[in-house]
Amino acid sequence: MDLAQKQYVKMTQTPIPKLISTLAIPTIISMLVTSIYNTADTYFVSQLGTSATGAVGVVYPLMAIIQAIGFMIGMGSGAVCSRLLGKQDYEHANSIASTALFMAIVAGLLLTIAGVSNIDGLMRLLGATETILPYARDYASIILFNAAIACSSFVLNNQLRAQGKATLSMIGIAFGGILNIFLDPLFIFTFNLGISGAAYATILSQIISFSIMFVMIYSKQSQIHMSIKSISKNIKDYTTIIVTGFPSLCRQGLGSLASITMNATAALFGDAAVAAISVNNRIFQLLFSVLLGFGQGYQPVVGFNYGAKRYDRVKESFKFTFITSLVISITVGITGFIFAPTVISWFSETDQLMIQIGITTMRFQCIAIMFQPVSTIANMTFQSIGKSLPATILSCCRQGIFFFPLIYLLPKHFDLLGIEMTQAGADLCTCLFCIPFIIYFFRFIKKEELQDSH
Repeated sequence: MDLAQKQYVKMTQTPIPKLISTLAIPTIISMLVTSIYNTADTYFVSQLGTSATGAVGVVYPLMAIIQAIGFMIGMGSGAVCSRLLGKQDYEHANSIASTALFMAIVAGLLLTIAGVSNIDGLMRLLGATETILPYARDYASIILFNAAIACSSFVLNNQLRAQGKATLSMIGIAFGGILNIFLDPLFIFTFNLGISGAAYATILSQIISFSIMFVMIYSKQSQIHMSIKSISKNIKDYTTIIVTGFPSLCRQGLGSLASITMNATAALFGDAAVAAISVNNRIFQLLFSVLLGFGQGYQPVVGFNYGAKRYDRVKESFKFTFITSLVISITVGITGFIFAPTVISWFSETDQLMIQIGITTMRFQCIAIMFQPVSTIANMTFQSIGKSLPATILSCCRQGIFFFPLIYLLPKHFDLLGIEMTQAGADLCTCLFCIPFIIYFFRFIKKEELQDSH
């Protein structure tokens, strides 16, 4: 039995709890390490002062835009490749993967050119005050030069996960993340580079991660092999990647816009409010990474088995992932709510206003995270089975359809408290909105089963 056939048997016959857990654990570790080094970034930069901490929050939406492009191409191509591998169409899977890497490199270079050409204007647009602007400019200008590598890393990561090789992906991401944690204090304090040192540490770590995953995608353990010759000349392949990945772009892109809006609104209350929002974004990126990592371990399973027409395993995958994610989110939410004062105080010992705002915001977010399994798993499911329209609609809810009206209305009536409770309100509304979509999903799968049985 060759490698491809072994992988097919593994993805279609391994018991669902074991298979998803096996794929999810390396993904969770990867995302935790990534989130930890992002949080470490904020922690070390916070030693430079409140304005520097605020700068990390201002640049965060820019990094989210880069991530959104990378996720769109990476998760779009990964979802397509999972279904193609389920159908055992390996040649087309290679073409999709090669095309995606080419798209990511081009998109990253365009982002670099667009961002560097008007860096000050971009930082003001992202919510930088005059005191935050110098720090934000130094940090962002360095991050932008690495956009092509950052976007491409998401593609390689998703191609490894698409074929059930989450452990290989974890090695590349985790090594880069751990390296970043050690490089941060070295570059910021030892080399006296300040906030620029944090940016240099980040891009060097990303380059190392990319290099490791690039080697692994060309190893004998990978079913997918990329090459220049395999880049598609068919426009349909490009549109398929974009359409399938569009929900990820909406989710990440709207998240970036939401962060920009949040920063701009918080800036009305001073640097302490911007810094508190920044710290909370990084903390919840860390907490949410467990839930998101489990969901990303689920995606290749549901996509592969849908392509293989194993609808019984598609339904079982959904139920197992949803219940497990709900337990994880409730545990994380309760723990975070209790320890919010301790966690926020790690990022500032002297700015009492920033600590106070941070604690209240974090507690609202801890309540909100308990609602997120419904929307997260529903969104990932529709994307994995190629239903882009419902996936896109659901992607637009949490930090779009519900977020923007609330960030406009709540601060008007509740001032700073309105900003602190906005995301929790948006998460609750999104949870309720997703329930009819989940009912539709199970009816759709039942219909597919009936048609296939005839």
